[in-house]
Amino acid sequence: MNLPFEQSVELHGTTVLRVCRAVLGPGTDADDAWCETFLVALKAWPELDENTNVEAWLVRVAHRKAIDITRQQARRACVNSSVPPEELARYDGEGASASNGEASLVDYDLWARVAALPTRQREAIAYHFLGGLSHAETAALTGSNADAVRRAAADGMKKLRKI
Repeated sequence: MNLPFEQSVELHGTTVLRVCRAVLGPGTDADDAWCETFLVALKAWPELDENTNVEAWLVRVAHRKAIDITRQQARRACVNSSVPPEELARYDGEGASASNGEASLVDYDLWARVAALPTRQREAIAYHFLGGLSHAETAALTGSNADAVRRAAADGMKKLRKI
């Protein structure tokens, strides 16, 4: 781990946010997961091993935070999944452009389609394609195997392309 914490946030922050939004959808829950991920990272930063793959570690932490938020959502009496227009405006100009082939952080239609995928497909896409983890790392994170993750990712991408 050669980078200072602030540079790691700049370098990996967008990836972590993509993963959070792929799991939780756009909005404040994904933002909360992003913030909590980097709070945990800040606390653990001094003890991280020199050989740690920081991006993979951050994606793993984000996964756990997203699960925590998903569990909190299940306990809520009423969940409003629509994002008000003023909230959408907060994100204008953020993220990658479509010209470089990456998913934009403001492509709400895309995030809604990803969120509508079955859990295994959504997680495979979030962690492999958006989080940059290998199929084996994604399998370890989700309690599956690499072949099942590869298949779930392919099936999820096929569904996304049809829509």
